[in-house]
Parts: sequence; structure tokens; C-alpha cells
Amino acid sequence: MISRTNEYALRVMVHLAAQEKKPRGTRQIFEATQVPASYLSKILLALVKAGFVHSQRGPNGGFTLARDPGEISVFDVISAIDPLPRIRTCPLNLPEHKKQLCPLHKELDDAFERVEKAFRNASLAALVEVPAVSEHGGGHGPFTQVGIRRGKAPRGSKGVEWDRRARVMGGQWAG
Repeated sequence: MISRTNEYALRVMVHLAAQEKKPRGTRQIFEATQVPASYLSKILLALVKAGFVHSQRGPNGGFTLARDPGEISVFDVISAIDPLPRIRTCPLNLPEHKKQLCPLHKELDDAFERVEKAFRNASLAALVEVPAVSEHGGGHGPFTQVGIRRGKAPRGSKGVEWDRRARVMGGQWAG
């Protein structure tokens, strides 16, 4: 439904939202989001140009969100990076479909509209997850803050269930 570029941009934005204005360098962002390094700089540049991310050079520099995460929706990010397609005219170019979409393309466009609405209602703040605490006193690595679980299943849980939950959350199972 969304492009890989949008997926990567959203990973970066959610990661930065979780940092609470603490500047993050490209290496830290790369390690936390697993966005390919060659792609990361292009995405960061696009996010800076769109006004979502602020960059600061120097020893205490890095990237931070330029606005409050509660004010930035998933739709805002997607629209700035690679907008969702909408069907404005019938691709069949039939004369009887000139004034309005045919039923098929109307239904498809209505589905895109519902997705857009859901993305408009999802702020970055709502997507930031509180880091999970393991039995060893820490989270499961930098992915915890962006909803990605890594490592062994918690003691007493079924490994298969932990694996399923990790995949549902968009995570990776490294057990």
C-alpha cells in the first residue's frame, strides 16, 4: 500500500519522535531503524526539506524533529515523501466514464480515501511505544522504541506467540 521510501521515512520519524529532542546522528538512526545507509541520507534530506526534521552540525549535532510529534500525522509524512495515489479519472477512458468514475474505480478510490483518513488520524506521538523492560532491566535494543522486538522470548512465554507478536508489530524475530 505504501512505498518502501515511505516505510523508511516513517521508521526514521518514529525513531526521532521517541528521542524527545535528543539529537541523533546518521549512524544511530541507521542502527535503530535498519534503513539502508545509502538510502538514509536521501530520506533525511527529504524530511529536512519538508520541514519535519531539523539538522544541526557539530559535535552535539544530529537530527531532531522540527515539530511536536503530536502535530505530525502519518499522512503528512507520506504526502511529503511519496503521496498515495488517488483515482481522479477512469483509466479505461470510456466516454460514459468522463463525468464520474466507473463503479470499480470509484470503489478503489473510496478505499484509498479511507486509508488516507486513517493515516491523517495517526500521529507520530501515537506511534511511539514505551520501551519494554526485560528481566535484565533494559529494553531489547534500539528497536524497542519503534515497536520492533529482538531477542529471545521472555521467560514463561511461548516462543511461537512471541514470534507472532513481533511479526504483527512489524518486527523481526532474531531468536
